This record gives sequence, C-alpha cells and structure tokens, in this order.
Amino acid sequence: MTRDDLMFRDGLLNGHRILVTGGGTGLGKVMAEAFLILGAEVFICGRRGNVLDETAEELMGQHGGKMVGLACDIRDADAIDDMLDRIWNNGGALTGLVNNAAGNFVSRTQDLSMRGFDAISNIVFRGSFAVTLACGKRWIDQGVSASVLSILATWVWNGSAFTVPSAMSKAGINVMSQSLAVEWADKGIRLNCIAPGTFPTEGMSARLRPTEGGSAFRDTTDYPMGRVGRMPELANLAAFLMSPQAEYVSGQTIAIDGARYLATGGNFSSMRSWTDEQWAEARQSIRATTAKDKAQRTA
Repeated sequence: MTRDDLMFRDGLLNGHRILVTGGGTGLGKVMAEAFLILGAEVFICGRRGNVLDETAEELMGQHGGKMVGLACDIRDADAIDDMLDRIWNNGGALTGLVNNAAGNFVSRTQDLSMRGFDAISNIVFRGSFAVTLACGKRWIDQGVSASVLSILATWVWNGSAFTVPSAMSKAGINVMSQSLAVEWADKGIRLNCIAPGTFPTEGMSARLRPTEGGSAFRDTTDYPMGRVGRMPELANLAAFLMSPQAEYVSGQTIAIDGARYLATGGNFSSMRSWTDEQWAEARQSIRATTAKDKAQRTA
C-alpha cells in the first residue's frame, strides 16, 4: 500500500495509539499499515512473535513511524492484561482497538468436534470480548475516550452453512458492539464493525477454499461488481471509523462487499453439493495448513 491509496489527509491519526489483534498478516496487517501511514502509533498482536516483528520492521521501513509487535494469545485473559500493561506503561493509554484476530475453516457441522468449535469461538467470540473488556475497564477508570472496531462478515445477518462456529461467534461480537455502544456512549467509547466480503488472503484461501489452491476466489461470476475487494478500500473504511471525524458513528456494522451479500447471501451455501470425497479432501488440506502454522509458532 502507498500513501496515494488512502483518501485522508496526512496526520489524520496523529496522537492516536491503536492496537490491532491479528495484525501481523492479512487484513490486520493492511489496516495496521493504513493507521501507521496516517500517523498513529500502532501495536499489533498475535501468537507468532517472529511474524509480528517482521511485519513491524517491514512497515516502519516503508513508512516510518512506530509499530510494535506484541506476542499475545487473546484466549488468555492474563496474557491480555500483561500486554496492555506493556502498552500503557510505554507511552500511555490506547485510543483505539481493532478486533481482527480470527480463526475459521469450512466443515460440515456434523463433522465438527467440540475441540474444533472451541478453536474458533475461543478466538473470535471469547477473545474479542476479553480484549474489549480489558481495554474498556482501563478507559473507563481513566476517563479516556476511545474507539473499538471489530471485523466481522456479512454472515452476521444470515448465517453461513459450513462455517457455523465462526458465524455464531461473529454474530455475538456484532451484538456485543451494539450493546456496548449504548452502555459506554457516555464514557466516550464508540464501537463499530466492518463486515467485509471477499478480500482474499493466503490464510483465507487455505481454510475456506482448501481444495482450490491458487485458483481460490478467481471465479467472480456471482459477484455483482465482477471482482473481489481491494485492500485499500477496506483500509480507508477502517481509518474513517477510527478517526475523530467519525465520533458520532457508533453501534453500526457496515458491509463492504460490492453488494454480493444482497445478491447471493455471500456465504458457503454452494458447498451443499460437495461429496463425501470432497469433504475428506478439504479436511486433509486444512489439517496440513494447521500443522504448518503450529510448526511456525514453535520454531
């Protein structure tokens, strides 16, 4: 991404300190880069410290500014508090939080174990709430105004076959945001959500289109605009919602999907036609991807 990809004036986020969960890769990295370009001090967290450090070094090398990688498993409340202590003790309070960390994979629900369900819900549902609550308590105690942005999916409105744990979890975060937007409004804390359509990343392709390899998401015949999303489009929307110019916007979930949800439902219902053999192939591919990720975390 370059400065020309962003629609806002230089310095829009000067003085802001923003934490992006899952900020080392994918959509989190895209949003973190936009905040950095616009002047924010950015913190990115995730479970792979080496990836976070590489991302911070890369983006600061391109754009300057300050970005700090913090290894943290948001499923662990104590780890969250330790991370926030490090941030607060190194320059003061955050002014923004982006709940972006997620996990997902396609599966027939009857094939899911509770361990598989927990793998998704503990990150998306419980983890996002835990980080939001931990930040919220500090903001309220210190009288700090702040903004929370959660990254959802259009499934929050109509569900999604074959990704039930994610659909349930993201719907819960949507309701959390609506509820706390009211409860914390007089504290100066705003909560909003973005529901992206298809913005392809390597992780998304590996777990949501596991049998398609490099051809994943190339067929856009059922996309009203005939294309998938462009990363700067998402980055600009996120920057607006985190900026002072959006301080009267709260409790909203905004879809950015080129109208695909309205046209097709925007979910995985087409997989109803998959055979047992196709599901077996998908499970094998997803397991291989998961094993690779675990190896990288422990390397």
